[in-house]
Amino acid sequence: MPGPVNAPAPASQPQGGAGGSYRSALTLLASLFFMWGFITVINNTLLPHLRSVFDLNYTETTLIESVWFIAYFFASIPSAKLIERVGYQRAMVIGLIIMAVGALGMIPAARLPSYTVTLVALFIIASGITLLQVAANPYVAVIGPPESASSRLNLVQAFNSAGTTLAPLFGGYLILGRSTGGTAEAGVVLTEAERLADAQSVQLPYLIVAAVLILLAIVIARYPLPAMGGATRRAAAQERAGMSLWKHRNLVFGIPAIFIYLIAEIGVANLFINFVSQPDIGNLTHQQASNYLFLLWGGMMVGRFLGSFLMQSIRAETVLAAFSIGAFIVMIVTVFAEGQTAMWALILVGLFHSIMFPTIFTLGIKGLGPLTEEGSGLLIMAIAGGSLVVVHGWLADIYGLQTSFLLTAACELYILFYALWGAKTGPEAVTDKR
Repeated sequence: MPGPVNAPAPASQPQGGAGGSYRSALTLLASLFFMWGFITVINNTLLPHLRSVFDLNYTETTLIESVWFIAYFFASIPSAKLIERVGYQRAMVIGLIIMAVGALGMIPAARLPSYTVTLVALFIIASGITLLQVAANPYVAVIGPPESASSRLNLVQAFNSAGTTLAPLFGGYLILGRSTGGTAEAGVVLTEAERLADAQSVQLPYLIVAAVLILLAIVIARYPLPAMGGATRRAAAQERAGMSLWKHRNLVFGIPAIFIYLIAEIGVANLFINFVSQPDIGNLTHQQASNYLFLLWGGMMVGRFLGSFLMQSIRAETVLAAFSIGAFIVMIVTVFAEGQTAMWALILVGLFHSIMFPTIFTLGIKGLGPLTEEGSGLLIMAIAGGSLVVVHGWLADIYGLQTSFLLTAACELYILFYALWGAKTGPEAVTDKR
């Protein structure tokens, strides 16, 4: 999944950000990054579970994740306005409470059970995560010494990756491992009573999640977080006059690159368990498949460290091109191979996807200078591309699940195009001296 975007740091330093106090605050903030990564990836084990409970086709299954990313689109601007009114710390608390309300909403959704109530509950959770993302990033950028800001941001993103890596194990044990559909062989049709019992298996894990979120909200509400300075580094209006974002090729092609990449990443993650569980692929139960999903997300965490190391001596565009070629190859193998070969090829795509979001984002804002903030906002909005994962589900229903991964392969080709040509800064690009 995409990690938090590195927000530009305000010019003024926050109060109380010196010495050991900022380190304890950073630890607390890192827990937020962990939690939203964790909760987001629980969906990957929840989706095959709900598919069995509600007898959904792939289009209806992936619509659940589409609703999740639609929340990013609609909640981002209201989140920013809320932060202006109540401040960053209170906004974080509100975001956690909203997430807890959504998690508790999964309990009546399971008891009814109701597909519609499930969609509403997940939309509420995603809206809370959106508010957290908008509020937490500036804090990470300003607490502590300015010279170590990059190190702090990388640290909390590692916690986000840790959350995405551990979530499949949690979901596999408490959701899939406690349900008939999760432990049955692929293709088994559940009785009405079994579906009702399986639906209720999500109550305990989401009750645990809600309790942790409420506890975290209380801690953050009472913690003396550093106060954000009022000044910003946003360029003056006259400085931006006569400049246009649309003259920057790297941004113009970067926006669809983020959008398209999200289709690829979310499509793979959401349909992974259903794919590797098939008799002619991995022949696994959904619970067993969730352990391999752990490897997919773990590969993304490893790939981020590897990509960071490579980019110290190799241009980011070159590394992105190499990773996109690797992703295309393993997706072609996934589509046309059989058995364990296809399964492991799909697992490997996590390694190649790892650097794509942060690298595309960095290349997209390169050379924007005073327009950096506006360009960043457009790239963030492009995360809503994850909502089009429903197209992947529709293709799976019509042409078959394995064939549908050709969509992912096509997405990798656009990323390759962006790395080789689209990311180049044109003559209108300016040097960012800030």
